[in-house]
Amino acid sequence: MTTKRQRRSENIREKKIKKSTRLLYLSIILGGAFILLVLFFVTLFNLIFPAVNMDAMKKKEKQVVKIYFSDPQELFLVPEKRYVVKENDAAAQAREIVKAILDGSKTGLVDTFPGGVVLRDVKVNETDTALVNFSKNLIKLHQGSSAAEMASIYSLTNSITQNIPAIKKVKILIEGKNISSIKGHISTRKSFSPDLELLIAEKEKNN
Repeated sequence: MTTKRQRRSENIREKKIKKSTRLLYLSIILGGAFILLVLFFVTLFNLIFPAVNMDAMKKKEKQVVKIYFSDPQELFLVPEKRYVVKENDAAAQAREIVKAILDGSKTGLVDTFPGGVVLRDVKVNETDTALVNFSKNLIKLHQGSSAAEMASIYSLTNSITQNIPAIKKVKILIEGKNISSIKGHISTRKSFSPDLELLIAEKEKNN
């Protein structure tokens, strides 16, 4: 038989247990509400102030360059004004120049490279020479005349060297290897310096 003191002690203990349980539940509820509130404000902040992608911003910055294509008679090279992505690295900038050449003229000039040619990569060596590495389709698809070969070589060389002062010469590679020539007319074993005598004095055309 329990005494009044024992019953009182049990009642006090039960009340303490219930109070502790209520505090635990309340803590869980408040903690969950706090987490949801934090997530809500973080999401709201990201929507109002989205993170700035510095790489994307950099890619949007462009500069004007001169890309050389053939005149209608395919005797001289004519500059065409184009906008390309601005790069700090000479090799990366040369890559953008070559991509613009392969993209072809936008003003009706004669393209100097056949469609379907793929640029593998561009490197710049210690002699300030751009090593421009094309796919093997350059040889397969090229027109093949001596005039066409010269146009390809000096369109590439003049476009790169005239826009990138750090590059003095251009060397053509196919699949990373040296080749004797594109179609047998002009030796490509050596690197090429710009030939300004091929440039025609004509009003520049905008893209």
